[in-house]
Amino acid sequence: MVFDEDLEVLCWNDGAEALTGIPAAEAVGRPCWEVIAGRDDEGGTICHRGCSRARIVREGRCLPAEVLHARTATGRRRIALETIAAQGDEGTLFIHVMRDAPVAPEPEPTPGPPPQLTPRQHEILELLAQGRPPKLIASELGLMETTVRNHIRLLHLALGAHSQLEAVARARAFGLV
Repeated sequence: MVFDEDLEVLCWNDGAEALTGIPAAEAVGRPCWEVIAGRDDEGGTICHRGCSRARIVREGRCLPAEVLHARTATGRRRIALETIAAQGDEGTLFIHVMRDAPVAPEPEPTPGPPPQLTPRQHEILELLAQGRPPKLIASELGLMETTVRNHIRLLHLALGAHSQLEAVARARAFGLV
């Protein structure tokens, strides 16, 4: 589809009609944000009167394809949309290249009940989450570094993690930090 600086649809080709089920007669002459009515995966508005994609592309910056849920004749369809700006004698024209989007990723499975940690493990986990290395944690808590490393090893086991970073990420998923 092609639209102008006023975001009015100027061209709606057979591909846009096939993708959305909206005939060109219904799209041409209307605001693109109204025709596509794009929403993100959570239902938030993407397409709007102040189109940020058009503004950014007009400034000469590149944008990656954006996945959105576009309005169709029968409901909504998940599409990938790329925007190109073309300068002409009459001003800037914008081209939205639309195609079916890749399948949405499956949501991460929610973890089961959080593991039971000792107060000391919680304390060490909090310090790891703040980015402190084991040596500094040992110094702050008045422990031997080997003792801190043993606690971290037990945290790995309790959280099913293979690294400190993964342990912190899993702890966040459980709401422990």
